[in-house]
Amino acid sequence: MSTPIRPVSPFTDSLLGSDPAIRRVTDVVERIAATPVSVLVTGETGSGKSLLAREIHRRSGRTGRLVEVACGSLPETLLESELFGHVAGAFTGAAANRPGKFLQADGGTIFLDEIGTASPALQVRLLRVLQTMQFEAVGGSKTHAVDARVILATNDDLERLVAAGRFRADLFWRINVVTLEMPALRDRPDDIPLLAGHFLRMAALKAGRPVTGFTPAAAAALAAHAWPGNVRELEHAVERAVFLGRGPLVDVADLPAAVVARGATITLPVTVGPAACSLKLALTHPERRMILDALDRHGWRRDAAAKALGINRTTLYKKVKRLGMDLAALEPSVHASTPASPSR
Repeated sequence: MSTPIRPVSPFTDSLLGSDPAIRRVTDVVERIAATPVSVLVTGETGSGKSLLAREIHRRSGRTGRLVEVACGSLPETLLESELFGHVAGAFTGAAANRPGKFLQADGGTIFLDEIGTASPALQVRLLRVLQTMQFEAVGGSKTHAVDARVILATNDDLERLVAAGRFRADLFWRINVVTLEMPALRDRPDDIPLLAGHFLRMAALKAGRPVTGFTPAAAAALAAHAWPGNVRELEHAVERAVFLGRGPLVDVADLPAAVVARGATITLPVTVGPAACSLKLALTHPERRMILDALDRHGWRRDAAAKALGINRTTLYKKVKRLGMDLAALEPSVHASTPASPSR
């Protein structure tokens, strides 16, 4: 079974997708990429925040480089030096002058990930830099001026941190000009086939062997998994399957155990065979089954079934329409003969 990669947008990697949430993000990127405005990217871990920063830089037209800083991975004592540089003798071990990340990003873009972890002292310095694009190296007196686009990212609720006194309100309002939220993968399940196919192709090129698609069981497992690690988890799962698998199709046994656990409980119709089933088609079966199971458990009350699925009734109707399901025809006769509830 082959999984073709549909060219749905000019964007790359995790920004592929047709879900309205991701399309709204890419629409804003198209409008602001070439401007100097600072951007705050929010979203869960693994949802593609760093990939979004790279895409903004790629489309910005800036000739300088993209410099990435994981603020949460450096101790407070080193982060200031990492960002602004230091002069020789500024602290123990500073044997020579060292330029910081802001200076390296001159003419380009600096991406500050995990900005919610910044210390109060660093927040003060960042506020000044964002306002004037000027700074001094640690231990130095010379003022440096740079032209760098600033993109920041966090998986924290910064408004909550401001209310708790852990993040400066003035810095928050300074960076909260253009905010882009990367949606969680579980909120855009229709994009799983596109992303999985894309990662399959990339992994097959790395592995140097012809892996052309997924078996129906593997596709069902991908569809059923909740993806707490989001797009990053999907990418790693597909890459692992390609490198560890032996056949031309990724099978359920090639996937990580955490992915298989939930997908193993979902059975595809016997008429769906590997040669006749595309990944997108295979993924519709578990979604259809989950909807029917929820309706059956709740006496075919649409509102209750939608609540059990973690969606609203409007979303349920949209999914039913997309899947081509006629609920009136599918509903058991015992319910069909009963007057419809107003909640439907």
